[in-house]
Amino acid sequence: MIKLLSVSLALLFSATTTKNTSMQNANPSSATVSSKSIYDFKVEALDGSTIDFAKFKGKKILIVNTASACGFTPQYEGLEALYKKYQDKLVIVGFPANNFGGQEPGTNGEIKEFCKKNYGVTFPMAAKISVKGDDTAPIYKWLCNKSENGVLDATITWNFNKFLLDENGHIVTKFDSKVTPMSDELTSKL
Repeated sequence: MIKLLSVSLALLFSATTTKNTSMQNANPSSATVSSKSIYDFKVEALDGSTIDFAKFKGKKILIVNTASACGFTPQYEGLEALYKKYQDKLVIVGFPANNFGGQEPGTNGEIKEFCKKNYGVTFPMAAKISVKGDDTAPIYKWLCNKSENGVLDATITWNFNKFLLDENGHIVTKFDSKVTPMSDELTSKL
């Protein structure tokens, strides 16, 4: 009986030691970082088609939460100018959201018409989503949480916050609303 108990304790000790050793060898940052990348996302576009981020491999990506009735709404003009100037190496994706002051109350169709008519927007525009709160869209959960994107934690503070991602889909930085699309602060990173 004592011999059986000794063997059982030895096996238990061996299993615990092996488990602890493998835990020490694990990369702690990889355990908390999601394996999902920006290229895994497909989102609905304003026109009902699909925006597949995998198609943007090799280009920088600027993701912007937008609104049609905001003091920053004229940035659509700068975003379109930026897109046209750098479209060989940059894609911009707008995400209309009604999270701040009810400044994007329209339907997808109304938003699409507004953007085209008032600013001539030709860059991809996603269907209206939520960028903060309990109903945050998965792509914005990924953008705003270091545990998912592996780079930074971010808070969407208002309309026209911008995330810049490099040609490999990694987040480079986040810009607040006041950073205009054609500013040196933003264009110097392109």
